[in-house]
Amino acid sequence: MTFTLEEVRLSTYKARDAWWTVFLVDPVAGRLVVATANRTSITPNQLTWGAFVLGLGSAACFLMAEWVWLAAGAFLYHLSFVLDCMDGKIARLKGTGTVLGGWLDYVFDRIRVFTCTLALMGGQYRVGGQEVYLFLGVAVVFLDMLRYMDALQVGKVRRQMRQKLRKAIREASPADPAALTGGLPSGKPGLDADPDPDPDPDADDGEAVIRTARTVDLQQEFRSRFAWYLRIRDWLRDHRVRTHLVSGIEFQMAVFIVGPPAGGIIPVTVGAGALLLLFEVAIVYKLWLSSRDLARALAEIRRARPATVG
Repeated sequence: MTFTLEEVRLSTYKARDAWWTVFLVDPVAGRLVVATANRTSITPNQLTWGAFVLGLGSAACFLMAEWVWLAAGAFLYHLSFVLDCMDGKIARLKGTGTVLGGWLDYVFDRIRVFTCTLALMGGQYRVGGQEVYLFLGVAVVFLDMLRYMDALQVGKVRRQMRQKLRKAIREASPADPAALTGGLPSGKPGLDADPDPDPDPDADDGEAVIRTARTVDLQQEFRSRFAWYLRIRDWLRDHRVRTHLVSGIEFQMAVFIVGPPAGGIIPVTVGAGALLLLFEVAIVYKLWLSSRDLARALAEIRRARPATVG
């Protein structure tokens, strides 16, 4: 079977992704996937291992601490990320994803971040003796794990909120199977063959709607407070870009690709870390507003329940 670029886009591109991936990785990775899928027998796991080896090569370059090596390390890190994106695309395209592949992808991602951080900041400390690089190293590893764990937890809470609302609606209308007709956000991609290494905690933005005999919108208060944001959100969605503009991916790319060759490791890392935290706070704030919408919706359902169940 011969795959086309259009087939790769339709079956492997995520509905929404980090802007770095959408604009700087997918245009290259998609074409490489076509060539790899059509002309070779390379497996997703082999690509995962290749990305891991390139990541270690990037760390070795960072450790040298000289500009030419920092630039080489940045290039290898980006190439490693391209391969890291390709493995999932190949798995989805050919249906060859495995549980082991998903585990390897996640573990290798975390090891790559840790080793590159250790090499980059350790190399700079070895050359200049500035202790600030040691603190930055700890901060980078901490923020990488915080971002990932927070995204998973926020996603879990959103699912629990929808489940709680569905349960309340079913209990309010037990004899009416049409009372709950849906509830899963539309436009979602299928299950990936491996877990997203940078899950989007804001994935329900604009789509957190439970469709019942009436529509319950869990983003109602946010929309009313930030109506100006909706145009920006729609533009980003039309271009497949997450509204979470500084996620774990952008943070890593700033630290390992932008900062080293630009000669601005400290300011770039600090700036990217601050933006990452800002967007995490924004996500938590939106979640808090959604919880208020949920509380109001549940209260309305309880008040209407006696009339509904007669």
